[in-house]
Amino acid sequence: MEKQQDLSRGLKNRHVQLLAIGGAIGTGLFLGSGRSIHLAGPSILLTYLITGILCFFVMRALGEVLLSNLEYHSFVDFVYEYFGERAAFITGWTYWFCWVSLAMADLTATGLYVQYWLPGMPQWIPSFIVLVALVVMNLTAVKHFGEMEFWFALIKVIAILALIGIGTAMILRGFSTDVSVSGFSNLWSHGGWFPNGLKGFILSFQMAVFAFTGIELVGLTAGETENPQQVIPQAINNIPIRIIIFYIGALGIIMSIYPWNAVSPDKSPFVQVFAAMGIAAAASVINFVVLTAAASACNSGIFSTSRMLFSLAKEGNAPASMQQLTKSHVPSQATIFSAAVIFISVILNHIMPESVFVLITSIATFCFIFIWAMMVLCHLKYRQTNPAAAKNNSFRMPLYPIINYVILAFFAFVLIVLALNEETRVALIVTPVWFLLLAVLYQICVVPRRNKEQKPSEDLN
Repeated sequence: MEKQQDLSRGLKNRHVQLLAIGGAIGTGLFLGSGRSIHLAGPSILLTYLITGILCFFVMRALGEVLLSNLEYHSFVDFVYEYFGERAAFITGWTYWFCWVSLAMADLTATGLYVQYWLPGMPQWIPSFIVLVALVVMNLTAVKHFGEMEFWFALIKVIAILALIGIGTAMILRGFSTDVSVSGFSNLWSHGGWFPNGLKGFILSFQMAVFAFTGIELVGLTAGETENPQQVIPQAINNIPIRIIIFYIGALGIIMSIYPWNAVSPDKSPFVQVFAAMGIAAAASVINFVVLTAAASACNSGIFSTSRMLFSLAKEGNAPASMQQLTKSHVPSQATIFSAAVIFISVILNHIMPESVFVLITSIATFCFIFIWAMMVLCHLKYRQTNPAAAKNNSFRMPLYPIINYVILAFFAFVLIVLALNEETRVALIVTPVWFLLLAVLYQICVVPRRNKEQKPSEDLN
């Protein structure tokens, strides 16, 4: 393996477009939407709409700053420029931690899904096989990652479009399920739009935010995308229509076929609706789709964590070996290190209780809010310090600066929601420990090295 200086721009337009869709459609929709519907009822559609719109503006902020300088390989590069090395160190490692935790959770899920077909197989075996396959694919070339993610995302898209198409036909024909007759009136005839009141509506925002985690992954591909000035704006600008179709459309159809109070919070509503359609292999079909969704999330986790380590190493905030690239310009050491940490989930598969899974996802949600907030703050700083360059930027975020402060206020609101829910409250206690640890590591590992680097130049003077 030879050490190169730059990542390869091997992601094509179709890769990035499907990557944008894949980032917005994950286990939060396929699995978590049942719990969200249970909490909020039909008002969950408003929850996803509000969250989706604000996430779109976060992406617009990210896109504008990234495209202001094509030397940026990820958002950590501009965090370093606008808020300094300490902030970049904490942000980069926190983003790495976000995706490692999500990848561990999704890798565990793949083992559970495979057991549906092979109940006698130990859970760790499919998890290990999936991890090895994904690592090998990520180590070959970035175009192979893009190709795999393209097909993963395509499977999810086809499944949701099939649900919307078949479900619409069922509603128009007044198809009867075991609980009611299908119809759009099911959206408001079972306690109204807010059947659980304002509290249920508010509590549903935590799962909605978690559902959109990963949407910023498009921004991490800037350094490996062919013609990023054209491809990335297209991917970001298409996010609203995807949110309307895949979240609002799919969940609206589900609750029109199956009243919200008949949807189980512990099962995928997609499985329940396909079963209600009378499709014999419905459970297996959806199980396969959810399996690919989990594998897709883990695939994205390996990609994003390796690129983040590469960026951190370039700034001296991670071991220099993490910059080592293969002949295909893939960060090999960073990929292997991240996969080794994710491998811990394979070891702990048999002893990992469900409470730990909830804790991991809650912590990930908290950390993603921090990452998104840093993107918005960097955008504010960029506009303030580079007004002339911002004026000439072809991909400016609308409604600046008001929307920046609205987004930050929304994030503060979600943190309050996390504190209100007993299941997620622990994350608000545990996560600050992570930030404290990073602050200590920065003082111990980075500051002394920086002082040594500056000392020779001072002596020469």
